[in-house]
Amino acid sequence: MPKPIYVLSGPNLNLLGTREPEIYGHQTLDDIHRLCEARATSLGFTVVCRQSNHEGVLVDWIQEARFDASAVVLNPAAYGHTSVALLDALKMLSIPVVECHLSNPAARESFRRKTYVSLVAAGVVSGFGGASYELAVEAAAGLAR
Repeated sequence: MPKPIYVLSGPNLNLLGTREPEIYGHQTLDDIHRLCEARATSLGFTVVCRQSNHEGVLVDWIQEARFDASAVVLNPAAYGHTSVALLDALKMLSIPVVECHLSNPAARESFRRKTYVSLVAAGVVSGFGGASYELAVEAAAGLAR
């Protein structure tokens, strides 16, 4: 069995289902984690799903992934637009990174159109709600093989 795929989510995603459902939908983060687990299992992988509102915690998990993961799926949320710390941690990885967003940042405010994560990600999946995570897990599994 390969190492797990880390599925990491940034700030405010713990409030999915109630936070701006017109943008982010009605699924909870637990619902999305179950989708990720099912998709990963069908591809012969497991997932480690985590969420934090704290930038340093996300950096710690990315550093941990260097040794313990096959790939990383990261929804950096607002930190994607601001965090050089996440970028620097991701640059240390030798495993695939797939950036993921529930909404389509390119169709939103101009400050959301650029992320630091995109500079190092193999690809970006966005705009498909919770299915963005499933598609990102599928891409990560394919890249990790």
